[in-house]
Amino acid sequence: MARERTAARRRGPGLDSPQETRRRFVPRPSIDPEAFGRLSEAFARFMGTPRFLIYMSGFIVLWVLWNTLAPADLRFDPYAFLFLTLMLSLQASYAAPLILLAQNRQDDRDRVALEQDRQRAERNLADTEYLAREVAALRIALRDVATRDFLRSELRQLVEELDGGRDDGERGRGRSRGRPDGRPERDPDRAAGRDQSRDPGRQDGRRGAPTLEA
Repeated sequence: MARERTAARRRGPGLDSPQETRRRFVPRPSIDPEAFGRLSEAFARFMGTPRFLIYMSGFIVLWVLWNTLAPADLRFDPYAFLFLTLMLSLQASYAAPLILLAQNRQDDRDRVALEQDRQRAERNLADTEYLAREVAALRIALRDVATRDFLRSELRQLVEELDGGRDDGERGRGRSRGRPDGRPERDPDRAAGRDQSRDPGRQDGRRGAPTLEA
């Protein structure tokens, strides 16, 4: 039992037991990554401008002229300019990580933008395919719909069939009455009545003729 306890102590706590928080002698500084990232982007953006190059060139020229032409007791960095070299090295050592941090943030933004563009392109493709299917369905449905020319041709054919049936009926009635040409037989009494109704003066003349002779 003693050996198992010593082995467990050496292994440390298991995965089923929570880990104890250790107190740090030096507190860890809390830095806002977003604010520091904005600062690094501003610094990298300023270093990539012509203004920074002009300012840096003017500072180096003044430094060299002062430590070359000034009196000896006023020169703080004589020839070889070791202090200037040290400052430029420190600037480069700090500028490189800041530029890399700004590039990483820009890469993250580009990745997010590309993902959004990809999702937008997928939605546009899905919408386009849906519209294409709808247009195809409408074309298929319009094939079964009667058009104006089709209705006109059907109505014209129906009118011709009705006219042909009427002519056949009249010919059938004429044949049943004995006319060879299929026309209805004329009734003489009806024909006389029609003539009298059309010309009443002729009938009066015929009636008045015997009275005048008498």
